[in-house]
Amino acid sequence: MRIRQPCVYILASGQNGTLYIGVTSNIYARMAQHSQKLVPGFSAQYSVTRLVYFELHHRMEQAIKREKQIKEWRRLWKLRLIESMNPGWVDLFDPATGEIMQGPFDAPG
Repeated sequence: MRIRQPCVYILASGQNGTLYIGVTSNIYARMAQHSQKLVPGFSAQYSVTRLVYFELHHRMEQAIKREKQIKEWRRLWKLRLIESMNPGWVDLFDPATGEIMQGPFDAPG
């Protein structure tokens, strides 16, 4: 059973590639949209579709605050965050099954 829960996520075009940081209440549906490039804008334009990091939150307000925090970080800090969970930059979303392949991982703290 898939649980809908506020989530901050990072997509990448590839290892050390272009990054996209977003927030959603349903990571499964959102990743299906990104993988099919149904979300117009930055992620579709730059083929940023690989889910390389995510963290779940109890409330959407927390997730939005964390998204804003990560967006303000230097790139190196974002890369370290990704590699702390996913050192191989593996795509954590399987578009064939619609499943998140690893996790879920709770937000730190």
